Amino acid sequence: MHQRKSKKLLIYFFLLIIISSINNISLKNLEFQKVGNIEVSGLGEIENKLIIDQIKNLNLSNIFFINKAEINNLINSNPLIEKYEIFKSYPSAIKIMIKKTNFLARINHNKEIFVIGSNGKLIPNNSQASDLPYIFGKPEIQEFLKFKKIVDQSRFSFDEIDSLYFFPSKRWDIKLKNNILLKLSNNSTVASLDNAFKFLKDKNIGKFTTIDIRIDNQIILNE
Repeated sequence: MHQRKSKKLLIYFFLLIIISSINNISLKNLEFQKVGNIEVSGLGEIENKLIIDQIKNLNLSNIFFINKAEINNLINSNPLIEKYEIFKSYPSAIKIMIKKTNFLARINHNKEIFVIGSNGKLIPNNSQASDLPYIFGKPEIQEFLKFKKIVDQSRFSFDEIDSLYFFPSKRWDIKLKNNILLKLSNNSTVASLDNAFKFLKDKNIGKFTTIDIRIDNQIILNE
């Protein structure tokens, strides 16, 4: 009985060696097709092509063994991109669909003008952003995004804003495109902005150009 088991084990062992050898030869002779087509959509023609060229420089071998981290790092380094999806199209194509970030406001950073994107990144200024509100002061980008969210939730439209002023006390002022200045407290809420909006719509403020709502439940007008 023991001899029969030993013979069976020996046969299985030789079979395993033969199968492994055949598989190794097959894998050596098997050649995967290299990535030959890269499609990028969502940005302008020039920006799309730039990303395609950058990905090609990664020298991707084939679609089965792509280093996705390299592509992710490359795309995430582009400040124009809000989010994206990567699709593999077998046997040798990649498609990347991009959502472009929204341009929100302009700001001076290290003596250069940049645009703040809705993705929280700074983008080199261009002519397309010349009509965006300008931010005076040095807020953190996340502070600005938090404040903008409050404005967006109020009855004010962010498109009505000409410029914003940020103070070291974390307080904001808003200058509207009709030249009215809103002085806000450092804990502005949707409700306080709504009260100011209602006051502007209901009252004829005449020559007054400054509305001070820094004190709760009070509205102070100044020329």
